[in-house]
Amino acid sequence: MSRLDRRALFASGAAAALLAATGLTAQTPRPGGTLRLAVPRDGSLDRVARGAVFDTLTEIAPDGTLRGELATGWRSETGARVWHFDLRGDAVFHDGTPLRVEDAAAALADLGRAEATGRKALRLELAEPDPDLPLRLAEGRFAVPRAGETVTPLEHANGTGCYRVERARDDHHFRARKVAGHYRQGQAGWIDTLEIIVIPDAAVRAEALRDGFVDVAALPDPDGLGERGRFRYHPSEAAMDLAIAPAVGLPRRIGATAPLDDGRIAERWWMV
Repeated sequence: MSRLDRRALFASGAAAALLAATGLTAQTPRPGGTLRLAVPRDGSLDRVARGAVFDTLTEIAPDGTLRGELATGWRSETGARVWHFDLRGDAVFHDGTPLRVEDAAAALADLGRAEATGRKALRLELAEPDPDLPLRLAEGRFAVPRAGETVTPLEHANGTGCYRVERARDDHHFRARKVAGHYRQGQAGWIDTLEIIVIPDAAVRAEALRDGFVDVAALPDPDGLGERGRFRYHPSEAAMDLAIAPAVGLPRRIGATAPLDDGRIAERWWMV
């Protein structure tokens, strides 16, 4: 078993064991509503917006396991230096263009030689072996836009993600609406609308959450929230990154790579 396979298996087993030991069961997300986030001017808006609008070939699921997103399968050869990916046949960009192998190849061009070997098959040849490549491809920097396009500026972003941009201004605000009939419908993308606003002052972000103008605020501490028991804190009140209103539903596990659930809040969280 490869190092990658062992890591994925361990993550899956550990998550299952934790739920069994605590007696917890997964909550059922409820579709609908608007999720509003207040973030500082530190790149958080861009990270969460990209996670909403664009997909990657793979994803680290909320339970910590590795799974496909735009890729349905992958395998390696020659000691993990050459990789083959099978792509989804039902992924469509927001402008109506179907995902092509050329789009994925362009997104991976900096990693090595990427080329189509079939209508939905991609071959990637690396300069050096990388057994952890599928894990790395889940990172937001490997988001897949149309070939010849970029992930910025946000106001013109055209991805295959669960949310289509309605309006955006970099480092200020962002609004996106759920794509009807998306290929992940019933699996991700529970909220109807995502809104992100940049508020540089932490005290003002706390006030916005306390007064109900936003549902999640990135905060260094709970000062300014008034009655602290009204909110949940991630990872904890003593060492917090986020304060969360009780109307927000959370997955059992929240990504730890970045405070805002690895940039995938839009497709993972929901309104209760």
